[in-house]
Amino acid sequence: MKHWFKDQQLRSLLRNTSYLGMSRAVAAICGIATIAFAGRGLGLLLLGTLILITSYTKAVSGLAKFQSWQVIVRYGGHGVAHGDPEHFRIATGFAFSLDLVSGIAGMLVAVALLPFISQWVGIQPQYLWLGMFYCTLLPTTGAATPTGVLRVLDRFDLIGWSDTLTPISRAILAGLAFLANAPFAAYVVIWYVTDLAGDLLTWFLAFRELRRTGHLESIRPTLRPTELAGAWRFAIDVNLAASVQAIWGPTGRLVVGGLLGPAGAALFRVASTLADSAQKPADLLGRAFYPEIIRMDFTTNKPWKLMLRVMVLASGIAVFAIGLLLVGGKPLMSVVFGKAFLAAYEPLVILMLIPVLGIFGFPLQPMLYALGRSDAPLKAKLIATAVFFGTIAPLCWAFGVIGAAVALVLGNAANITAMMLQLKGERGRVSKR
Repeated sequence: MKHWFKDQQLRSLLRNTSYLGMSRAVAAICGIATIAFAGRGLGLLLLGTLILITSYTKAVSGLAKFQSWQVIVRYGGHGVAHGDPEHFRIATGFAFSLDLVSGIAGMLVAVALLPFISQWVGIQPQYLWLGMFYCTLLPTTGAATPTGVLRVLDRFDLIGWSDTLTPISRAILAGLAFLANAPFAAYVVIWYVTDLAGDLLTWFLAFRELRRTGHLESIRPTLRPTELAGAWRFAIDVNLAASVQAIWGPTGRLVVGGLLGPAGAALFRVASTLADSAQKPADLLGRAFYPEIIRMDFTTNKPWKLMLRVMVLASGIAVFAIGLLLVGGKPLMSVVFGKAFLAAYEPLVILMLIPVLGIFGFPLQPMLYALGRSDAPLKAKLIATAVFFGTIAPLCWAFGVIGAAVALVLGNAANITAMMLQLKGERGRVSKR
């Protein structure tokens, strides 16, 4: 294994992952502290309502927003690496336009729709105005252009740094709100302000890097990127895949809230928050993996070797994290969140299967995108979403929050299986060239 680290691509990937990993470690600790303060300050039902309000906005963002960073990396990464930044500039202008239009449209639709569906998703009428207020974040939240710029310019250190602002400030302010016995509206404002501050910082850092590298003046917003072959198709495929994926996070919590009420949503959120911490190593490797392989020649064995090596590295870290949570999960919930949240431990045990699946799944989507198969992850997610939606209601009715966890695991398994089969087919096609 020692000779692996002589590989320049692997070393670059691990360096960039370390930047993201440090920020995510800070974010994970702060996230647990934030939920602990909010849970003790608000109680189970009001914490569930807060989660539903924020999840509604994130769900709309996931459905409406284009994953514009993918466009920048896909069309601009190779050019910047080889001294031809023109496609990077066009892709950045295209991505910025997509973010702007989809963000404003998403906000208008979200605000108009919420009064009609608020009770269906578990938000009580007295909190409707807070939900509508939170929707005004949509033009900035989820905008992926700045992270795409920073990835292509190899400034993962800045991404890592900016990613810590929201969790650190939110943990501090939530702690102060808990000590001050603040009302529910204060917590909503804290979530709003910290989200906005994090988004604005990322935009600022991206614009600063564009100016420093001499690209800012030549970027023009456009919705007609004629120089980028297949750009609209790629953007739509990626957007649809991300929109479908949104069902698994915030939209999934809304469904659980609608089926089991705010208390069920809160328990599911606590369990999934802890399970996500074990999934983070693979997620971080995946984020750094894509910009590396987009520059590589798939007719050689290099990208395939790199994929296998990072899977091996991810497996060791994930197994350690899973074991730690399985052993210490229940005491952690009792001490940090309170005894009212101990019912989240059994769902957590079920959700630990997702990081296991993630060891094999995190490189699949970047590999398929790099091979020009933007439709493949979309097909996989549609299949997986059918599994998720087809099982979540009966499983929730039969087993409560544990049933929701089982449905999420089944959906993830279907998603990874479908992408594996498609990538296997692509490997055979590329090897025949």
